[in-house]
Amino acid sequence: MPPLSLKAATAAELMTAGPTSLHATATVDEATRFLTEKAFGAAVVIDDAGHPLGVVTKTDVLVHARQRKPGLEPDDTPVTEFMTPAVFSVRPDTPARSVVEQLLALNVHHLFVADGGVIVGVISPVDVLRKLG
Repeated sequence: MPPLSLKAATAAELMTAGPTSLHATATVDEATRFLTEKAFGAAVVIDDAGHPLGVVTKTDVLVHARQRKPGLEPDDTPVTEFMTPAVFSVRPDTPARSVVEQLLALNVHHLFVADGGVIVGVISPVDVLRKLG
């Protein structure tokens, strides 16, 4: 069996384009609904101007829920209080090999693709696997 090779040269060829985001005022309940309904593992959190502030993941939501006092009342905690306050990103022209190396080195499941400060895509391990052949 021949070895697998990556059938993409750049981040732009690996990414899923047009990621959706959460506004900084989104609550835990809104983030949970958003991530669950869209089957996303993570979303960029943006400010009023559309600039990325951080990332909220399903894991962030679960950790927050575990630390919260038990109860059935809605959780209106803003995502900015428990999100990861960094957005690991690459440029569209970043070599695909570098993208894979960064996913591994950073130990993250999502790298966002930014072009001129605007998030234009997201790359997950599944995106990489799709390009193996």
